[in-house]
Amino acid sequence: MTPIQQEHTQATNPSSGKPAGSGADTVEQLLAIVETSLDDDQAIDAITINLKGKGSLGDYMVIASGRSVRHVGAIADHLLRAIKESGVGSAQTEGQSSGDWVLIDTGDIIIHLFRPEVREFYNLEKMWSPELSDASDDDDTEAEVVS
Repeated sequence: MTPIQQEHTQATNPSSGKPAGSGADTVEQLLAIVETSLDDDQAIDAITINLKGKGSLGDYMVIASGRSVRHVGAIADHLLRAIKESGVGSAQTEGQSSGDWVLIDTGDIIIHLFRPEVREFYNLEKMWSPELSDASDDDDTEAEVVS
């Protein structure tokens, strides 16, 4: 095995392909950082959907809105800075230049930041957590959403 292959093997968990050290505690710590940052920046209607066991996309999906393009951009900037400064993870981003819909992917957590109209149009909450729409029809249904 070459030194580069050894470095890559040490840097990732072979079973998941995720960075080493991305255990449950790290994911929960990163989720707390994300939720705190969204709360500090007054993100609107932030929800967290538990995706564990539902696929290989990640462990959580966080969806939130900003009041305007500038607000969405500021939330994204602050969130990216908080993730980087925490040293817990890193993130890739898409859509930050437009500000209508910003996607931040940390590997374990996927964050969608929308302007309200765009969020309503795509309605990711209903797509990824059908329990949310069922919960409004039947109060006995328990949603898989972590708030």
